[in-house]
Amino acid sequence: MSDYLKKILDEKGPIKNIGVIGMGYVGIPAAVLFADLDVFDKVWGFQRDSASSGFKIDMLNRGESPLKGEEPGLEELISKVVKADKFKCTSDFSKISEVDAVTLAIQTPFEDTVSLKPDFGALIEGVKQVGRYLTEGTLVVLESTITPGTTIGLAKEILEEASGLAAGKDFALAHAPERVMVGRLLRNIQEHDRIIGGIDDVSTQRAVELYNPVLTTGKAIPMSATAAEVTKTTENTFRDLQIAAINQLALYCEAMGINVYDVRNGVDSLKGEGITRAVLYPGAGVGGHCLTKDTYHLERGVKISDHELDYPAGLDSIFVLARKVNDFMPVHMHNMTIDALNRAGKKPEDSKVAILGWAFLNDSDDARNPPSEPYRDLLLNSGCAVDVHDPHVLEYPDVDISHDLSGVVDGADVVAILTGHSEYFKLKPAFLKKLMAQEYPVIVDGRNVIEADDYIDEGFVYKGIGRGDKNNHHLK
Repeated sequence: MSDYLKKILDEKGPIKNIGVIGMGYVGIPAAVLFADLDVFDKVWGFQRDSASSGFKIDMLNRGESPLKGEEPGLEELISKVVKADKFKCTSDFSKISEVDAVTLAIQTPFEDTVSLKPDFGALIEGVKQVGRYLTEGTLVVLESTITPGTTIGLAKEILEEASGLAAGKDFALAHAPERVMVGRLLRNIQEHDRIIGGIDDVSTQRAVELYNPVLTTGKAIPMSATAAEVTKTTENTFRDLQIAAINQLALYCEAMGINVYDVRNGVDSLKGEGITRAVLYPGAGVGGHCLTKDTYHLERGVKISDHELDYPAGLDSIFVLARKVNDFMPVHMHNMTIDALNRAGKKPEDSKVAILGWAFLNDSDDARNPPSEPYRDLLLNSGCAVDVHDPHVLEYPDVDISHDLSGVVDGADVVAILTGHSEYFKLKPAFLKKLMAQEYPVIVDGRNVIEADDYIDEGFVYKGIGRGDKNNHHLK
């Protein structure tokens, strides 16, 4: 079948018109980078005109970015390609019939991480839309992080059923997972190597043709579709594992009365040939769309494969255990907060907690699955009043988020730092103490933002992740 597809693609010629489905943190920068290249004529950004996200269509077509937080160069590039008539956002998915290649960057959360049941509803709908308007010779690329086996299984089946065409014969199909971090989206797409896995060699090469012009220092790394899916889920799973390792070490150091950062610096000092330790930093929890669920995609890939896994019976995988450790960190923040209130002679039900930082990532508006949310829920269940400040997040369902730092801190019994926004590094203990107006104000540092001794000297009750050397200090 690949020979037939190759003939179609040769007759069709180079990729000129591109569609990108999903105008979010992945789709927007990808679309405008494609549009900025002379080798491509037009890029369509496809976005549902829904109550929650339809506003993006008009914003993008005015040359404005709907993404907040610091994203260097993005708004300028959007404006440039819109003015040049190289990019347009639309809710008219029939335009897919006019493109040579279409990519899908749609979120893939989990409904249930115990049964490993994913929520592929949005992705399935996006794939169906592509199938409805798919024409012969089009390249379809899944950029979403997905369960290994999805490209050659679910996605292929839906596309073929909706289009009446055959993958690998009438159209090309590949998986090329995104590898971006909020705050450096454009740079990551251009500089990171691109994993590209087609369902056959012809599909892989067509996808390489699509992405090669975007890459500056990065290079294309071809492989099979399933290998590409495993690569993406594994790199996020490994990062989650690394974070869990330092978080568990932080808990150990607290129990032993020592500073985890001393230990971290000591371990990190050993360098040389064959030494590959990568020691990350502990914190109040792991958030975002990727690390919180990609472990489960990897686990599910094994579960639905045709082969048996040889592994100790009854044991969590180390990856699932790592997830549980990271999910525990907001619980630990809550436990430290209640302990600190007890030291200050306060009861939770009589206390106000000011949460500083709702986004999961510093200097970003990305508030997907933030550890601040379970921490807040635990505080409310304990009877605390809770106010939230974030300089970047505009809104969040059922949570009032203020941009007025002084108003949130005013009269608070506890200030809890959940996000390492630059603004919080500038806080002064005397300023906070005056606003809080408590005999023993409490500060709980989940991101190593403040200098512990400065606050202890000012009369605060201090608690910090991994700071066993300070967490039981004498009260001034």
